[in-house]
Amino acid sequence: MSKLYVEGNKSLNGNVIISGSKNAALPILFMSILTEEKVKISNVPNLTDINIALKLLIYLGVKIKYNKILYIDASSINIFYAPYHLIKKIRASIWILGPLLARFGKAKIFLPGGCKIGNRPVDLHLNGLIKLGATITLKNNCIDAYVKGRLQGKYIFMKRISVGATITIMSAATLAEGFTIIDNAAREPEIVDIAKFLNTLGANIIGAGSNKIYIKGVIKLNGGTHKIIPDRIETGTFLVAAAASQGLITCHETEPKHLNSILMKLTEAGAKIKTGKDWIQLDMRGKRPKSLHIHTSPYPGFPTDMQAQFALLNSISEGIGTITETIFDNRFIYTSELINMGAKIKVQNNNTIICHGIPKLTSSNVFCSDLRASATLILAGCIAVGLTIVHRTYHLIRGYELFPDKLNQLGADIKII
Repeated sequence: MSKLYVEGNKSLNGNVIISGSKNAALPILFMSILTEEKVKISNVPNLTDINIALKLLIYLGVKIKYNKILYIDASSINIFYAPYHLIKKIRASIWILGPLLARFGKAKIFLPGGCKIGNRPVDLHLNGLIKLGATITLKNNCIDAYVKGRLQGKYIFMKRISVGATITIMSAATLAEGFTIIDNAAREPEIVDIAKFLNTLGANIIGAGSNKIYIKGVIKLNGGTHKIIPDRIETGTFLVAAAASQGLITCHETEPKHLNSILMKLTEAGAKIKTGKDWIQLDMRGKRPKSLHIHTSPYPGFPTDMQAQFALLNSISEGIGTITETIFDNRFIYTSELINMGAKIKVQNNNTIICHGIPKLTSSNVFCSDLRASATLILAGCIAVGLTIVHRTYHLIRGYELFPDKLNQLGADIKII
């Protein structure tokens, strides 16, 4: 899928089923390395990032079967390094390092790839593993790690909040000797889901979801079954789709409590929102949204992965809205494409955009720069006047399962080329 033809001026309405969380599924797949016994994982989304992760596991010697439920058997791992051609494709490949090191005492990987949304160093990952007793050398973009015997539990204070490093340290500490405390830990729902998965296998982790996680190392992990949580970013994207198109959409098989900051902002924009145990409904029929002021921040703050979608919302809202990005640099590349569609957006100090809302965007040829920008530009095409051609949409299937199909079921007119 390299480009999409999107007919605009649509109001999006109806019901959508939310897929499993990419950001929980990817690390959980790599955490399966920690056990010699079989694990079963359900609600895994069908995405290119997931498929690359499975190829990495298979390369290491992991046996995998898939029939709606993913069956993983990592008992026969016999390779402890991962090839560059796979590592470079996804940022999540860094999560191979901790499990291999904890179980086998050695690991070697190249520095990972992923979306080009600014500098995302791996120093916190490596520093955490070093504190647990690993010896790590970095040469020619390759990380070489080993440990004599078992890793040793330690108190680790994170100098900045990092989801990725929290996951790496938590996974390695699971099989370490003694107690590990991760202070200033990330609090995302995905962290909680990973801890739940590891505890199902016999780990001893408490405090996930708070800023301090306690881990008592165990000798080995067992097998088990786990269901991946719903994708809160996909949910948020479809809620913005309803708000921006002045429609009514109900997201099913989701988790409302994971979206508090997003729902607060959508309510502030004028949306009527109803929630149930596993569903969220947003109604913006007959109303133009109001502009919003947003600062991204670590969970439970406003997620950086939703700022592009809300920039679109601000672009067609009443008034002047601002978005300040505090997590990543270089994450406003997509704004030039919205400007090509008529949006009045100004980038200020590299980390803030000011949006002067206009009633309607107009169609254009636009080019996707990353995963979330792809979804945003497709939604922009759905509400713009005319035919929008969205190029480089291969980014999209890294993190959204059947996104064009789901939008078409809601009343969009998208053709895949």
